[in-house]
Amino acid sequence: MSRKSKQSVIVIGGGISGLATAWWLHKASVDVVVLERDRVPGGTMRTVRENGWLIETGPNSALETTPLFQTLFDDLGLRDEVLYANESSNNRYILREGELHALPMSPGAFFRSRLWSIGGKLRLLKEPFVRRAEREETVAEFVERRLGREFLDYAINPFVAGVYAGNPEELSVRAAFPKLYRLEEKYGGLIRGQIKGRKERRERAEQSKDRARMFSFKQGMQTLPAALHRALAGRVKTSMEVRQISFTDDARVPHFEVRGRNKKTAFKLMADAVVTAIPTGGTAALLSRFGKPLSDSLSRIPYPPVAEVYLGFRSEDIGRKLDGFGFLVPARENRKILGTIWSSALFPGRAPQGFEALTTFVGGSRQPELVEYDDEQLIQLVTQELGQIMGVRDTPCIARVTKWQHAIPQYILGHLDIMEELEYLERRHPGLFISGNFRGGISVGDCVMRSERVARQVLEHLKNPERRITTTEGAGL
Repeated sequence: MSRKSKQSVIVIGGGISGLATAWWLHKASVDVVVLERDRVPGGTMRTVRENGWLIETGPNSALETTPLFQTLFDDLGLRDEVLYANESSNNRYILREGELHALPMSPGAFFRSRLWSIGGKLRLLKEPFVRRAEREETVAEFVERRLGREFLDYAINPFVAGVYAGNPEELSVRAAFPKLYRLEEKYGGLIRGQIKGRKERRERAEQSKDRARMFSFKQGMQTLPAALHRALAGRVKTSMEVRQISFTDDARVPHFEVRGRNKKTAFKLMADAVVTAIPTGGTAALLSRFGKPLSDSLSRIPYPPVAEVYLGFRSEDIGRKLDGFGFLVPARENRKILGTIWSSALFPGRAPQGFEALTTFVGGSRQPELVEYDDEQLIQLVTQELGQIMGVRDTPCIARVTKWQHAIPQYILGHLDIMEELEYLERRHPGLFISGNFRGGISVGDCVMRSERVARQVLEHLKNPERRITTTEGAGL
């Protein structure tokens, strides 16, 4: 199996990053093919329907942080399929001393909240006068320095667990939360920067994540990758295990050769550009011939394991009103869950009439050993935790466990050094583009925005094959 084309691109990986990149290239009339290892594209974005229950085994929703989503909805004919979350989804809860407290959404609510002590609230008044850092900091160091320990423990710690399944004592603030870091760098403080930064976001037509609308689809999140798969019309090849990328300077043939296996059959494809959009383990293996030190660095980016435990209960067996997105659990609470999404409260059609669906996460960097529990143990553990926290009575009427042994890349200290190495590799090998959610953000919105940037860079390369990408134009940064 071989392929030669003067203006052709191979995208390795059929998750949302790879599919969206291929779509932007296809719209620009580029000859593009996507090689996906699994039988079904979409990466972690999978939806299961069973007897009236809708179970997301990956992302449960996305935030509309970029107008590119609207472009995709129109391109793919999905506008009538989009569901925006109920208004109550703006309510978020944090567990403190066994009680769920609403996360305040206004200054007045903040000062009335019992989530923080009076001393913890007053500590925020010092924030505008805190000096900038002089070295790379973890999220924990940054937040404690600027906002105090209590805010770290009962706001940022659970938030990091909910987003990254990570530990703020390990993540780099500059890499994991670059917008937060830039508020200090550009404006000298978070409060001052939050106020002044709103104008810039409006000019970029972007929404901050705390104000962006949450959405899904009537048939679940897998709707998006499935629609991209259909729209690419035969350009997505599944069960394609890529094993090698080679580069040649021979001007008579396309610069890249991709080899692998399709079940038992070997294949060889050639193209003028290659985009990798797979996790770091696979990326490291493919890039090892381009530079072993970089390959080794990529291999060390941690992906903690996470278990998702989906439980369904009769509405009457839940001891509180589901009036929000769900709740997060700070590490200081010494619980065995990271948090729970009240799935059926967010979007219609997630549970049969008279029932509620709850999606709980276990493990992560905080307690990775819990993912080793068998399914029945995890179901029992989560049911017990929800009974104590939410007053859930009786046993679940449906239970499903999904385990991700390598769930979410952790942007730990030194992460940006590895990203600079990737940029250098791309400059040395024009036409090689490295993407994925370990670069430039892990959310669905981050992946979509990065896919469009990478596609533009590929198009520029196809017009000027010998032009090196500069550092400021590096994919995903």
